[in-house]
Amino acid sequence: MKENSVSNVNASHRPPETVDGLRELALSIARSESELRLGTKSREVLARLIDLQGDQVLLSISSAARRLGVNPSSISRLARSLGYARFSDLQKVLLSASFTSSASFYRDHAASALTADKRSLHAQAQQLCAENQHNIDRFLQGVKHADIEAFAQAVIDAPRVRLYGVRQFHALCSFSAYGLGMLRPDVALLSDATNGVAEGLASLSEGDVLIAASCQPYTRQVVDVCRMAQTHGIHTLAVTDYASSALVEYSQVSILVPHESSFISNSMVAYFAAMECLINACATLAGDEAGKAISRRDQFISELDIEIR
Repeated sequence: MKENSVSNVNASHRPPETVDGLRELALSIARSESELRLGTKSREVLARLIDLQGDQVLLSISSAARRLGVNPSSISRLARSLGYARFSDLQKVLLSASFTSSASFYRDHAASALTADKRSLHAQAQQLCAENQHNIDRFLQGVKHADIEAFAQAVIDAPRVRLYGVRQFHALCSFSAYGLGMLRPDVALLSDATNGVAEGLASLSEGDVLIAASCQPYTRQVVDVCRMAQTHGIHTLAVTDYASSALVEYSQVSILVPHESSFISNSMVAYFAAMECLINACATLAGDEAGKAISRRDQFISELDIEIR
């Protein structure tokens, strides 16, 4: 598996000693900001290993390889490429994170909605809610103050903000556009019933912000839009799942959100929770200006007598 090879790595390179350091390295590799070079498959394996942090499946290289669908030798080579002498050194870093439950439960029950006992619908609901709570906990474990601040400051400072996502993520972007629109002017979806993606991008200039959202399997058009935005000086903020995500390479800030669950599709609960956190952060940084925007909105709602009281 030659793609795990490392190009022009300084002999003094020291591998990360924490999961946070490992995650930062994975992001740097994805953005070509690191001396380390990994192939697409190796970057994906690294991101998924990080996602397994604290999981008992990491207690052996064989069980980790089975979970990821790769050969144990591939993981060994990846560990050495990252600068670790052996897998056990990488294993110590990944197991240093402690979670109260194991993500393996989710994989084993991926088809539970189709095979569950029809007499146990409440138990099924309990399971899914617990999984969503666990994803939110993992999001909070992974995201840092600097990530939230960078995201919020970019949104507050930008002349214009547009959001783009398709399929399930279109709903997330619509929700987020509404929330951010309460705090500042000129926030909208990149495309709507009137204008397509090309028209939306053409309306943006250098310094404007595009918030793009997608998770595996990534939609090609979302990745293409991110690449085009970066080419034209538009700041891209990605809300995605793994450090190996196709969106990370073209983003200035990446917010990573886990979504493993027994839901019939990619679970969106943690993504909506993450966006609520980010919108609140924008409100905090905007301060009085956000307060004025909300008050002005309330004034029009009152004058139009929109709400039934």
